[in-house]
Amino acid sequence: MAAPVYWRRLVHSVYTPAIAGVFTRISDRLFRARDRRGGSSVLLLAPLLAEADPAPRRVSRPTGSTGAQGTDGLCPHFRWMAEHVPVFRVPGTRIHILTSPDQFYQAMKARIRTAKRRVVLASLYLGTGQLEQDLVDCMEEALQHSQENNPELKVSVLLDYTRGSRGQVNSRTMLLPLLQRFSSQMRVSLYHTPDLRGLLRLLVPQRFNETIGLQHIKVYLFDDSIIISGANLSDSYFTNRQDRYVLLENCSEVADFFSDLVEAVGDVSLQLQPDNSASMLEGMVHPYKGNRQDFAASARKRIMEVVNTAHMRQRLLNRSEDSEDEGMSDGEEDTWVFPLVQMKPLGIQMDEQVTQRLLTDAGTDSTVFLTSGYFNLTRAYMQLVLGAGPSYRILTASPEVNGFFGAKGVAGSIPAAYVHIAREFYNQVCRLGQQERVHLHEYHRQQWTFHAKGLWYYLQGQDRPCLTLIGSPNFGYRSVHRDLEAQIAIVTENEELQSQLQEEQEMLYQSSTEVSSSTFEQPDRHVKLWVKLVTPLIKNFF
Repeated sequence: MAAPVYWRRLVHSVYTPAIAGVFTRISDRLFRARDRRGGSSVLLLAPLLAEADPAPRRVSRPTGSTGAQGTDGLCPHFRWMAEHVPVFRVPGTRIHILTSPDQFYQAMKARIRTAKRRVVLASLYLGTGQLEQDLVDCMEEALQHSQENNPELKVSVLLDYTRGSRGQVNSRTMLLPLLQRFSSQMRVSLYHTPDLRGLLRLLVPQRFNETIGLQHIKVYLFDDSIIISGANLSDSYFTNRQDRYVLLENCSEVADFFSDLVEAVGDVSLQLQPDNSASMLEGMVHPYKGNRQDFAASARKRIMEVVNTAHMRQRLLNRSEDSEDEGMSDGEEDTWVFPLVQMKPLGIQMDEQVTQRLLTDAGTDSTVFLTSGYFNLTRAYMQLVLGAGPSYRILTASPEVNGFFGAKGVAGSIPAAYVHIAREFYNQVCRLGQQERVHLHEYHRQQWTFHAKGLWYYLQGQDRPCLTLIGSPNFGYRSVHRDLEAQIAIVTENEELQSQLQEEQEMLYQSSTEVSSSTFEQPDRHVKLWVKLVTPLIKNFF
């Protein structure tokens, strides 16, 4: 055992994401063929970076298609989405935009306490502070009440294995008391990426292992109501870390879909046990001990069962409603919700395909407001933004509101890396003469950090958006290629909901300033040479 310990200490002393980038490129070429043949090796490493970011690809248009059944009132610009992903028709009056971390936190606590059948929480991790403990206490209160009055309540929590296991006190230890006390009603699943395996898993320090890939979906569900967000379950996301949050109240079909999706991901994840061990369900392929291709294939099959079943059910349901002329009137069914799932390590890329098609089809007379707390567009998205198309207003974090600002060690240089990426993007906009069409903004807010992501789509001549994307993806390499992501596209003709979306967008942009060439001349935007040299190597890790 001395040799592995020695090497682990050595790597701890010299490890950086840049070295990991070089290491994983080499290891991919060495061992991909061996993994394909089903062989095993202590050095087996998953493919991570070999594939180049592909050129933008259109989602095919079915010949003669006029859209899925039940979407006749849908704006023609977006009807094509219903051919490729499930679509749920809901009244716009049941959708509410939350605007602050405290609103998000209080909404969750209130709905957990009153849940009767199910509480489903999917997040990167659960923090360990007092606010997080209060959230756990709400779950305990609901479970205790259910045992006395309604034993049907089930609580399911899905977290990332690596992030949820970090440190002595972590997400697992926060939830263990509930799991031990309410074992028949409580499930905690810990997703482990199949790409962190073999020698890579042995050598990469705990602080950095989440860079390889993780569970990034943020879904918070209470009976038939659901919050879709990019926020994690941690104190800063409840106080002073700005994100986006949408509450869909009493939307049972949407809630059922995401409950089934989280359950499917949970089925291919490690299950937390009352003794703090974690094991796979019987018959499931292990994510890092089993064959990678076998795991990815079985996980994809399980997850796509949820997507395909929902897609087929919606088609049949809409056909039945059309023939019977039942249900809500067309005036009530004014909003469409499209769930978009992205899990590239498992071969699932619906969100990527729909986002590319959305940006490809965006007309020159429309406006797209796009935001990401970590501005690091994939090459495909970059080409679409910089090519001929709509007017773009892109909002990202200024260095002082970046979540890594002030961090220790290598992580403390990540805000500078984002400054470098933003400057390279801005310079390219200028070289192409696109300054009048593509604008870059930076979010500023004292004592706050910025984590919002998504977009708002304005058609020509409209002062309110008719579409928004909201959820966990950041439009970056990690979101597209490494992590498990989910968001929803909301298309609405409801004027009140459109106004809510407009107000949300304006609120975020009001706290921003537009970037110009002078922005990067400021002293706090100076980027050290080593950061400029290393950023191209590590940008695919964050």
